[in-house]
Amino acid sequence: MDQAWPWLASLPPPPPPLRDEGGPDTPSPPPWSLPLAASADGASIVLHADTTAAASPAANGDDDDDDGEPSSSLLVAFSVAINGAGGEARALWASQRFAASSPVAPRVHLLAQLLNEVLALSPYAPCFLGAAGGGDASEAKVDAETVSAVVGAAADPSAAAPAAAAFFSLALLLRLFWLCALDAPADAGYLFFRDLGPEIERGLGECRPALGVFLRSVGPDVEGRFMRSLGYMLSKWCLLREIQDAAAAGVGSAVAAAPRRRRRRALPAACLSYATEVHGLWVLRGYAPVLAMPRVVVTGPAASASASIAASPHEVPEEPALRYGLAHQQLEAVAQLEYAVRARDRRFVTVSVRVDNVRVRVARLAFRKDDDGDEEEDADAGVDDDVLDGESHFPSRIRVWVGPRFGASYATGPSLGRSTGNPERDVELTRTVKGAFAGATKPANGGGGGAPRIKAKMRSSARTRNRSWRWEQEAEGSAGVFEGVLYDPVTGTEVSAWRPGGGGSGTGAADPRNGIMRRRYGGPGRAFSKMRGLVVAGDELPEEMTWRVGREAEGRTLRWRLGLKAWVSYAPNEVRSRHFETRCVEWAHEVDLPLAAVVGDES
Repeated sequence: MDQAWPWLASLPPPPPPLRDEGGPDTPSPPPWSLPLAASADGASIVLHADTTAAASPAANGDDDDDDGEPSSSLLVAFSVAINGAGGEARALWASQRFAASSPVAPRVHLLAQLLNEVLALSPYAPCFLGAAGGGDASEAKVDAETVSAVVGAAADPSAAAPAAAAFFSLALLLRLFWLCALDAPADAGYLFFRDLGPEIERGLGECRPALGVFLRSVGPDVEGRFMRSLGYMLSKWCLLREIQDAAAAGVGSAVAAAPRRRRRRALPAACLSYATEVHGLWVLRGYAPVLAMPRVVVTGPAASASASIAASPHEVPEEPALRYGLAHQQLEAVAQLEYAVRARDRRFVTVSVRVDNVRVRVARLAFRKDDDGDEEEDADAGVDDDVLDGESHFPSRIRVWVGPRFGASYATGPSLGRSTGNPERDVELTRTVKGAFAGATKPANGGGGGAPRIKAKMRSSARTRNRSWRWEQEAEGSAGVFEGVLYDPVTGTEVSAWRPGGGGSGTGAADPRNGIMRRRYGGPGRAFSKMRGLVVAGDELPEEMTWRVGREAEGRTLRWRLGLKAWVSYAPNEVRSRHFETRCVEWAHEVDLPLAAVVGDES
């Protein structure tokens, strides 16, 4: 697939059409072809390029030449076809026709069309709908000028071409996936996943620079649509890999298959992220299909509890739909840190960092039942929206770190702004005593009256306050760490460290599946928002971390590092299931720190 981008640039222009007043037009040359995938039996998926001549008024609206005759213009069109084993060819997709004389190259127009069609096929998300409340995706579009800036944005010209080629390959692979999922015959999908799987992994690894520039250029809304469309393809791919591993384990020796399963347990290449500095914020955004995240496993008798989703046994009738739903989820994380540079002393400047926002959510990659063309897939999978809506992985531990570039000696610190927690148990005890006095009773049958009686009644009630998340600060080398851990307030168990059958993080740790983790998205004491996510703002972590940098560095732009590691867990919410797992993913990037100091505390 990497050869597609340079192949598009090397297409030779066709000879100009000859004008023959009395004869027919010169026939167009045959289209150029590039095989994208091929099988041993002769079937293949082919990319075609074709050029035609058209009068310029029809092509671009220009006026006729001065001599009164219309000038000719070359139009370039692209298409994808599948060639069967018997030689028959079926067209799968065709692009628009682009003017070869346009200031923007036809291959850039092709890339823009691929991206726009991928955006239109993004899974359902309420906040990404049109202003009218429908599914119109007309606003989620990119233009050719933006794409042209993306493919040529690398500072090093030698690195721009490989990154652009990998980004185009990823967009083409993503469009091919949607063709195979919605329109193409079954043999095309077989070719895609069998022969293009390595191309997906290679494209994900090499396109990161161009993909980061693209996502920063289009804004968060278009970014969200694109990454969910990409995440849906990657989830299908990861699910296929797990099914293949499960089949290999069943056919071959378990001992021989174990190293292969360990190698393919996760797919870090599918966990995409980027970081940038903008308007005084360091922003890191990461996306990871749940199946691509490494599973936190346990050895010993409890190892069977960490079986893959594809290989887990059927426990109750809802279990197949549950496994389908858990396989189509994507972690979406955003960390925004606010930094400030102050000059309070003639010897140094102070770099302070605090948390502006950390948002972590596991999005469900699904389509509504009333979406055209998508109902059949969910129905065939036996998916019930009402059942799966609350069955989602949830964040159970978050770690954000920030500091100077690794190995740098120009900064001293960090100085932390929060002490290690020594939590107190806040218990409010109320005791109420009620009393009543009863006088002597009347004599009965000539006997003496009863003695006076006193009645007393005491009630006591206790109210405790606890929180689901505990946030701490720590230092690791020159980096400062913000870390939050989810505890089950009912059982007191650290959720991310608990393992089925292994006792969890401590001896006799209670099973969080029996505590508040059930029905975790409802009630006043829930640890997550109604959108199944977690938001940490400055009111939760108001303290700053500070570093000191010598005044000789003032006016320069230093490189700072920013990272995020997230753990997500699953425990049954509404359904009956014994399934429990924890997965994690980690991202790290370098960002710019402009040392333009503000005198005093004006900031």
